[in-house]
Amino acid sequence: MSEKYCEGNVAIVTGAGRGLGRAHALALAAEGAFVLVNDLGVSREGEDSGSSPAEQVVNEILEMGGEAEANFADVADWDQAEKMISDVISKRGRLDALICNAGFLRDGMLANMTEEDWDSVIRVHLKGHIAPARHAVHYWRGLAKEGKDTEGRIVMTSSGAGLMGSVGQGNYAAAKAGIALLVIQGAAEWGQYGVKVNGIAPDARTRMTEGIFYDSETPEGWDEKDPANVSPLVTWLSSKECAVTGRMFEISGGKINLCDGWRHGQSEEVKGRMFKVNEIGSVVDKLTKNSPPPETVYGAR
Repeated sequence: MSEKYCEGNVAIVTGAGRGLGRAHALALAAEGAFVLVNDLGVSREGEDSGSSPAEQVVNEILEMGGEAEANFADVADWDQAEKMISDVISKRGRLDALICNAGFLRDGMLANMTEEDWDSVIRVHLKGHIAPARHAVHYWRGLAKEGKDTEGRIVMTSSGAGLMGSVGQGNYAAAKAGIALLVIQGAAEWGQYGVKVNGIAPDARTRMTEGIFYDSETPEGWDEKDPANVSPLVTWLSSKECAVTGRMFEISGGKINLCDGWRHGQSEEVKGRMFKVNEIGSVVDKLTKNSPPPETVYGAR
């Protein structure tokens, strides 16, 4: 392996203008990758902000001696996502890694949520993952069918809210839960093409956690909520060193936690017939008593 983990690789980072995406783009560039820095430049709520943070990140990478280019595609638009993928392959001759990170928030209690708030968050997070991933896999599948050795890497961004739930963020939690399953589904379907898919559930200070995480710097100068803490994991998952697939990692500060998803738990069975209604209560009571309780939803009382 070269001194740098991603030397000569081409990587795309979506939502890379700020926060976690910016940190990932800088880290990948530092490890030798050309980075396509994708960001629409919208506000925390998904509205036009009139700024171009993607270009600012590109300038940072160029100043440190790296290679990068800005991209302004709406990754939740099927055609724009396809053009983003095809353009970088056309210009750079390859694609090695896709880091899906784009998203915004429209928080609210489920009983008060509007249809537009629900649809827009599900669209940018969930569709904004599958659209670029599908087109990237189409490229890698083509290489595999040509008999070429293929090593594609996809890193998807879920959240603790998607794994455990989060009061007041039902749309975001549902989208992030979908992404966590997409990691498993993608790994199962795309492994035959040499593609490895993994997910992260990061705990860091970003625009989407404003008002939740405050200054967390210790007297020793260690900031456990710095988004840059997450990027070494993302960089490794994006590299050829990564041999795992279909796994979800929570990461907070200097701690990485491998998460287990849904599993078949306790069971009861009657042979050769269906359950009677008057049997269900005792069965459910037995199953729940013999099983660990679910994790507490964030913000639940």
